[in-house]
Amino acid sequence: MTEYVKLKRELYITFVVVGLVVFVSVWLAYELNVALNYLLGAIVGLVYVRMLAREVEKLSYEKRRLNNNRLGLFAGVIILAIRVPQLQVLPVFLGFLTYKLVLLIYTLRTVWLSSDRPSSK
Repeated sequence: MTEYVKLKRELYITFVVVGLVVFVSVWLAYELNVALNYLLGAIVGLVYVRMLAREVEKLSYEKRRLNNNRLGLFAGVIILAIRVPQLQVLPVFLGFLTYKLVLLIYTLRTVWLSSDRPSSK
């Protein structure tokens, strides 16, 4: 379980760092409104990942399958972005997908670190 806690901490820290870097980059490349739309999506993505982590923690001892309540969170933020004129769907959606980028970064880093180690035969 300690490995899982370390994994969660590493993913959360990576998420915040990547989210802030992309937020600042979008702000510099476009405008503050677009960057804030991205940030809204990224925050919802982080909440999504936290909900998933809590369900995974319960999976071993309470129930045997995952719930799909997280889908409602995603649908809610997209519907909000469609209905509110100040929000833009694409930056919110891409902000939400930040969690996928974080998982890709973690996976690539894990593969590279494991390939650097000498193999024992």
